[in-house]
Amino acid sequence: MKRVLVGMAALAAAFGLVACSGGTAGSASGGGAVAAAASVPSSSSSAPTSSSVPATSSSPESTSAKPTPKPTPKPTPKPKADPEPSTADVPCAAAAAASGTSACVDLSAHRAWLLQDGKVIYGPVSMLPGRKGHATPTGTFHVLSKEKLHLSKEFDDAPMPNSVFFYPGDAFHTGSLKVYSHGCIHLSATSSLRFFNTLHVGDVVQVVP
Repeated sequence: MKRVLVGMAALAAAFGLVACSGGTAGSASGGGAVAAAASVPSSSSSAPTSSSVPATSSSPESTSAKPTPKPTPKPTPKPKADPEPSTADVPCAAAAAASGTSACVDLSAHRAWLLQDGKVIYGPVSMLPGRKGHATPTGTFHVLSKEKLHLSKEFDDAPMPNSVFFYPGDAFHTGSLKVYSHGCIHLSATSSLRFFNTLHVGDVVQVVP
């Protein structure tokens, strides 16, 4: 009897081990299958197709209009300098050959110049010589004296501003450019001042017809 009971107990134990082991294996197997299924991506989720990639658009630089370049301003031309007076126009050889300052008077052209070492430094300027019967002497002379405001004793103390005498009784001075003189050289106020300030006693003055 005892042998029968022992056999039955052993058989029951064998069934219990098989049931636990199978259950454990089944759960482990089930758990592993789930884990494997979770780790492997589904075949339905495919990689993005080329249609999902945005089409390449042209760069903004190629489509946007380029700014129009501003025209380069042309340089402003410099004003031309006044041509230097030509010594060739001066008809006074002696005055042109003199060293230092000198003066030239052209009676027929009614023009006068100032020179420095043979080069024109002022002129030609307008002048009026002596009238008929009181002609201005011609020739080569030298400055005799200078007087800022000479009063002519011969003509009722007539004022002669900026007088530069180059011949006894005759001088460059401020006078009318419409009325002939009594032998002097009439110059404008501006020109007579320039002659007065430039010429010195002893400088050459040449008067040509």
